[in-house]
Amino acid sequence: MIEHHLPVERTARYWTLGDPNEAREVWIVLHGYKQLARRFLRRFEPIDEPGRLVVAPEALSRFYVSTASGRHGSGAVVGATWMTREDREHEIADYVGYLDRLLETVISGVGGDRRSEGAGAPPRVVVLGFSQGVATATRWVVRSGVRPARLILWGDFTPPDLDLEAASAALDGIDVVAVRGNQDPALSPRLAEEEAIRLHEAGIHVRTVRYDGGHDIDADTLSMLADEVGGAVRTPR
Repeated sequence: MIEHHLPVERTARYWTLGDPNEAREVWIVLHGYKQLARRFLRRFEPIDEPGRLVVAPEALSRFYVSTASGRHGSGAVVGATWMTREDREHEIADYVGYLDRLLETVISGVGGDRRSEGAGAPPRVVVLGFSQGVATATRWVVRSGVRPARLILWGDFTPPDLDLEAASAALDGIDVVAVRGNQDPALSPRLAEEEAIRLHEAGIHVRTVRYDGGHDIDADTLSMLADEVGGAVRTPR
């Protein structure tokens, strides 16, 4: 048997929260395993404010979450995944290309009101990955030309196979924030220590923010991080 690969075009789905015409900030938020973008986006309603556009792209591979046998009816829960270990390099390349095109599309459509007023500064971009989305967000920023003001890694660790030399160059000047719940069962102290050593030796600075909670988006912590970015956007330079 001989393995072959054929690039194909397919339709991706994404959801938005906020008015693109007045956006000075664009948040690209990447969901976790088994989640869908629409449901994930609801967690960002606490930071839905004028001037901020939150964009939730959906991973390209959907599946029925239920393990029950037989046909799946209209009530069966559907989730999505960014990748599996099968043919992983092509899956990674596919979602990096997808997210590049998404960001280009979103940026081209924001700030209409500001452009009409002669304020043509591009919006500040924030990339947030949650759970499985942490690896997706990290690989995207490292492998593409996207330069967010802030990269938020929430509820998981950077991928262990990350090219640290490339990451050090790509993340230079980006505010990288790791957000971790004190009761998050997905976060192993041993893996946290290993990651800290690995990133430190590569010269990658990551600021850690903790909250009292589990494996979810904590509204108070999210609002605090959004206020930091919003203040930077609103502060005259």
